[in-house]
Amino acid sequence: MKSSVVPAGCLDSVDIQPSGGVLESLGLEQSAESLHSIPPHPLGIKPSGNQYTSSLNSKGSIGPFQLFPDELLAIFLEYLDSSTLRFLGSTCKFLYAFCRSDDFWKSLFIDSPESKSGSFDWRGTWRSTCLALSHDQVCRVNCDFVFSDVLYRPFLCTHTSLEPYTTDIPRANAIARLENLSFDEFSGRWSDKPFILTKPVHEWPVFKSWNTEALLHQYGNIKFRAEAVDWTLQTYVDYMNNSSDESPLYLFDRGFVDKMQLRVGKHQSSPSYWIPECFGEDLFAVLGENRPDDKWLIVGPARSGSTFHKDPNATSAWNAVIRGSKYWIMFPSSASSPPPPGVYVSEDQSEVTSPLSIAEWLLGFHAEARKTPGCVEGVCNEGEILHVPSGWWHLVVNLDASIAITQNFVPRSHLAGVLSFLKDKPDQISGFKKDVVDPYGTFVERMQVDYSELLNQAFADLEKTAEVRKRKWDAAVGNAGEESGGGFSFGFGGGDSDEEVP
Repeated sequence: MKSSVVPAGCLDSVDIQPSGGVLESLGLEQSAESLHSIPPHPLGIKPSGNQYTSSLNSKGSIGPFQLFPDELLAIFLEYLDSSTLRFLGSTCKFLYAFCRSDDFWKSLFIDSPESKSGSFDWRGTWRSTCLALSHDQVCRVNCDFVFSDVLYRPFLCTHTSLEPYTTDIPRANAIARLENLSFDEFSGRWSDKPFILTKPVHEWPVFKSWNTEALLHQYGNIKFRAEAVDWTLQTYVDYMNNSSDESPLYLFDRGFVDKMQLRVGKHQSSPSYWIPECFGEDLFAVLGENRPDDKWLIVGPARSGSTFHKDPNATSAWNAVIRGSKYWIMFPSSASSPPPPGVYVSEDQSEVTSPLSIAEWLLGFHAEARKTPGCVEGVCNEGEILHVPSGWWHLVVNLDASIAITQNFVPRSHLAGVLSFLKDKPDQISGFKKDVVDPYGTFVERMQVDYSELLNQAFADLEKTAEVRKRKWDAAVGNAGEESGGGFSFGFGGGDSDEEVP
């Protein structure tokens, strides 16, 4: 990690020098305007680069442990319980600063009986909530001489303005905006492309009536899923309105239709909302009650969202914003195209590694991403719907507090891709009920009954794709053999060895 000299104490004022030195010390980039918006750390903690111009450094007070890098110290602290964290934090300022890190307390509280039961009051931070501390009971020790990128980076990311990254979108990158789209137009031209529909949501009853206050009035005592916890909507909204998490919990509930007793579809009496015409056909519907999860309610504060991922089971999706607005950045996926900058995947794409927070990715990789071929981005505003084609990488972040509904579906043009996924990647299939032991076989069986011609065409397309790949492989192997002056083989030893791997 780079280090740069930043005058000690320069972060004790909002009038920070716009040299970028603070961010360079963290290996990040940021505009001067955004740098000015970073407030001082509440405990006075500063980046590691500041220690080089300071006459004092609190890390010297931890004895032999000062030899360990801060990253290793943080890993060690993750194994401690709340009592030990409190005791250790009372020994010196450096350890006090580390033991106050809310990330440790978040993990402790999420696993606690209080969190699982939902019988608690949110108190502004994970530590205060875990220890049932009121605001007046929280002490704040001055940690002016604690220098640590591990502690400062989350604070920086939490207070980094999103505006420089979500505005001034290059024209070549802009996601297409359409007033409306027919089913035929979608099937013929748009099923492989991201786009934003600007009108369909405006007639939905939920769009006209839903806001945070209205939802709390009707559903405040109902539990919804927010990542790893099941909290009442009232508790989640309390958290949403009073939290400074770098990566806020995101309410993402798959059972909301039943919980909220909604009616989905124009054919229903007094429908709550309906699927836009262009997305009307979903081939997973042939599975009936055995279909995988497909509908989610999404609620979250500004800065919450999802880091880079592809939608499950090779499905496409639409995301309708009821309140708020969302920034999207997306990349196509193919055998020849790499994942987005800063994202690393295993060979079978079953494991994805990327920065832990959205802000960290924006700080470190957004500039490169905008220059990457295939990148598209845009803001989906209140009352609009964004289409996510099958297989596209996408990151989404709320620009303000938002309420949204999303649904996954299988259009005709992506049937072959879904069949291939279900057959070739059974370990990555998700969302099916446990008693559906063979999703691929079950889907094919139902498609043969209702869409036999379409199914046969999809199989034919898969065979053609396999043949093309085989020809390319044979050509590559043949060229390799010609360049080496003989048949293709692997060998041990030097050029005079005649031993080959069997």
